Amino acid sequence: MIEIRDLQLLSALARHRHFAKAAEECGISQPAFSMRIRNLEDRLGVSIVRRANRFQGLTEEGEMIVQRARRILDDTKALEQQVLAAKGEITGTLILGVIPTAIAFTGRLTKRLRDAHPRIVTRIETMSATAIQHRLDEGSLDAGITYGDSIGTDLRQVQPLYEETYVLLVPSHMTDETGPIPWARVAEFPLSLLEPQMQNRRILDRIFAEQGLHPDIVAETSGFTASMVMAREGLAATVIPRVLVRALGDLKDTKVLPLVDPVVSKPICLATLTRDPELPTVGALRDVVASLR
Repeated sequence: MIEIRDLQLLSALARHRHFAKAAEECGISQPAFSMRIRNLEDRLGVSIVRRANRFQGLTEEGEMIVQRARRILDDTKALEQQVLAAKGEITGTLILGVIPTAIAFTGRLTKRLRDAHPRIVTRIETMSATAIQHRLDEGSLDAGITYGDSIGTDLRQVQPLYEETYVLLVPSHMTDETGPIPWARVAEFPLSLLEPQMQNRRILDRIFAEQGLHPDIVAETSGFTASMVMAREGLAATVIPRVLVRALGDLKDTKVLPLVDPVVSKPICLATLTRDPELPTVGALRDVVASLR
């Protein structure tokens, strides 16, 4: 009999494509992890993993088994949550993938969800819009908060959340300006921006390119925290979502300047897989989102 635990290990290996990282996520040693995968192969009578000195990928049979395993794990999770929901309580862990620009909004959304359903634990993972779409499709995320124009609606439910707009966070000593400034002026400041593979960075690069601008980028980060600290320390300016400024309040020794010419906005949405039946935790999140409108 195949154990659910073995399917969880296999799903983690397919996601990380690395034995040590998958073993760490699953909370067991790498030798024990490898032995369980080997035992699963022996039990099924097929090779699941292509091996050399390191993980080389899954075999064709392995890919098929992983797809089945993910469906079984998804059904198991749904069954556990539905049994508890039938008793009048929605409980469980909700895995939520979030683009960096939406972290502040997600914090407020999580509080609303917690107020309505105190037994739901929300696990927030920051990642790119591309990663959110991929992990939704493979079933390792329950929901994603991402750009509405970067997520397909095929087999997914999409709920609009808000329009993302942008401001310049600049050290006070770098400018005397107090009102809206054009993007052309932004390009003149030393800038700290997100890494090039992030959707937010691609949006900014497109704005600069369309205007023939060549911004002075002095640092690239995987999140906004480092860029905001650099602005506080007077080292560089950064472009951040207005919603983040609203969440954090006054930032000492900096100025927040709205950006114009052009005024840019991007739709942010909640994306979930279309499931029948729906996970109770996901249904609870969607209800909270619907109550915001």
